[in-house]
Amino acid sequence: MFSEKLDILERENLLRNIMDRSSAQGHRIKIRGREYINFASNDYLGLASNLYVREKAKDAVDPYGFGSGASRLLGGGCDLHAELEKRVAAFKRTESALVFNSGYALNTGAIPSMADAESAIFSDELNHASIIDGCRLSRAKIHIYRHKDVSHLKDLMSKESSGRRIVVTDTVFSMDGDLAPLTGIHEICKEYGAMLYIDDAHGTGVIGKGRGALSHFQIEPEPWIIQMGTFSKALGSYGAFVAGGSDLILWLLNTARSFIYSTALPPCAIAGSLASLDLVEKRPEILKTLWKNREELVNGLAGLGFDTMGSQTPIVPIKAGSVKDALRVSQNLFEHGIYAPAIRPPTVKEPRIRLTITAGHSDGDIEELISALRKA
Repeated sequence: MFSEKLDILERENLLRNIMDRSSAQGHRIKIRGREYINFASNDYLGLASNLYVREKAKDAVDPYGFGSGASRLLGGGCDLHAELEKRVAAFKRTESALVFNSGYALNTGAIPSMADAESAIFSDELNHASIIDGCRLSRAKIHIYRHKDVSHLKDLMSKESSGRRIVVTDTVFSMDGDLAPLTGIHEICKEYGAMLYIDDAHGTGVIGKGRGALSHFQIEPEPWIIQMGTFSKALGSYGAFVAGGSDLILWLLNTARSFIYSTALPPCAIAGSLASLDLVEKRPEILKTLWKNREELVNGLAGLGFDTMGSQTPIVPIKAGSVKDALRVSQNLFEHGIYAPAIRPPTVKEPRIRLTITAGHSDGDIEELISALRKA
């Protein structure tokens, strides 16, 4: 049964395989004994292998051990977990925050806890798979609005009479690198009394001077706005968080199944996240380097005539004409020592090379990429 399905995937150039590293995460990685310039990582600030972060993670192992051994509600957490939640709430300027094990676990746990069969959810058509799954699990009535189309969202909202209405959107779309029109969405939510749930996974640490989308758009973090984010991308650690009003956070603590029934994150991962927050707040020059590198990359791609699909962030896709084209370019780059996998359906409708630039990349790294693309 599965062999036949796998054969179909292979014929359609959609079969995926894992290529593991034999080195630390960073702008240069080793795969199968060879070094590659890495343009596939979400480690935007280069903190995954940062010395300060590593040392803080190591320092937590002796007093707290490695494993957590239980869920947070059964004593699996330690005082570092509570400290991180206080730091996140202050960082996002909310009353409270709660740590989850991953962004996927958070979205599939929090959204069903906030919405039920009597609710209506309005979701951008290009939202992340974890948001889509969270919406489905909620059993709410789901309205899909056209990507970033505020007028369409308002039209759908005006026709919905459900008591609880929730707008859910990514802030930075992970495959296109564009930004949600949060100002317009925020106004519509206010007009119709809807809650706003933003997935700031790729915005935290990257936009709004590192504080994320609300800061970028100069929107006050009001109690009816829920901010989700991750530690695993720009913060270079692991896990996720939701930040909002204290009543909401207490509700999620009591009802979100992915929180209640998951073993707590190891203390060393929590310590790493705390260290990363230190660096985001105290070393703004890292963020400046990221955006300088992003400008250099985009200018180089424009000079080659590539379509970057409206990217506004360090996620910079290159549009490919077909799946075969995307695979050919990716393989060509790989042969030139550059790791940039092709992104194919069903992840995206239009195949592409998804480049991610980081603060760790050098001018030489970017020049090598541009040169290899010119040859490809």
